[in-house]
Amino acid sequence: VQLVESGGGLVQPGGSLRLSCAASGFTFSNYDMTWLRQAPGKGSEWVSTINSGGYSRYYADSVEGRFTISRDNAKNTLYLQMDSLRPEDTALYYCATERDGDYERGQGTQVTVSG
Repeated sequence: VQLVESGGGLVQPGGSLRLSCAASGFTFSNYDMTWLRQAPGKGSEWVSTINSGGYSRYYADSVEGRFTISRDNAKNTLYLQMDSLRPEDTALYYCATERDGDYERGQGTQVTVSG
């Protein structure tokens, strides 16, 4: 499993970012995919999950209505559109796929909301 996140950066409160995750090493279209995040000094937090076909999406209460998860199975790519960003969204964001009850994740992409 290889997962490579991109698209993070520094943004002002109220701004938007779109994260991407390029997947390889497994049959992407067969697996649900998840975004996790970890803020400084805190544990990992589940953000959102999309099922393998892309038609069922689930969100943490903290991001519901502001973030949108999507996927392109033809491109083996997962996305997270983040709007109305808040300082509390500052974290390292990971895409992940569940294996044997645990998550395989990439190296992450940093999102900082400040201004």
